[in-house]
Amino acid sequence: MITIVDYRMNNLRSLENTLRRLGHETLVSCDPVDVMVADKLLLPGVGAFGDAMEHLNELGLSEAIIDRVDAGVPILGVCLGMQLLFDDSEEFGFHRGLGLLPGSVVRIPGGVHVPHMGWNQLHLRRADPLVEGVRKESFVYFVHSFAAAPEDPSIVIAETDYGSNFPSIVGSGKVWATQFHPEKSQHVGERILENFARL
Repeated sequence: MITIVDYRMNNLRSLENTLRRLGHETLVSCDPVDVMVADKLLLPGVGAFGDAMEHLNELGLSEAIIDRVDAGVPILGVCLGMQLLFDDSEEFGFHRGLGLLPGSVVRIPGGVHVPHMGWNQLHLRRADPLVEGVRKESFVYFVHSFAAAPEDPSIVIAETDYGSNFPSIVGSGKVWATQFHPEKSQHVGERILENFARL
C-alpha cells in the first residue's frame, strides 16, 4: 500500500490514477494515523513552501511523516514534495522544512525564465534502484521556480540543466525525491513510480 499524503496543496488524482493503472494499491489521506501505519509514503505538492509546511504542521502530518521515515519506511517526494524534505527554503522568506535531507531550497539562478516549465533532460549521475531501466538523457516534465541545494552532493542521482545544473532526482537511505512530475512524464515517469512501488 502506498499512502499519498494529502495536505490540501497536492496534485493527487493524477498520481493516484497512474499508480492504480500500474497495478498498485493506494490510499489518499490527510490523517496522521494513516501515515503512521503506511508501508510507503508519497509526498506530492504544488504551491508555496511556507504554506505547505503550515498545512502539514496544522494537520499533524509533519511529525507523523518524520517518525515513519525514521522507522525505515520509504518515501518519495514529488515537485514541492521534494523541496519539503529538505531543511529549509528561501521562498517568500525563510521557512523550515521536514529536515529529512540536509540542504536548502533556493530560487533558480537568474538569466532564465521562471517558472521552469516543460520537458527537460535527466543527466544521471549514479546508479540507484529508483532509476533502474531509465535511459540516460531521458526527458521528463517540470513546473517549478525553486530547486534544492543539497549539503551532500552524493545524494544527487540526476541533474538537469536550466541555466545551471540543479538536482532533479535525489536519494539518501530510503528517502527519494524528484523535482519533476513523474505522473506527467509518460513512460519514464511510470518506470520511476513502478521502481518506487517495488522497492
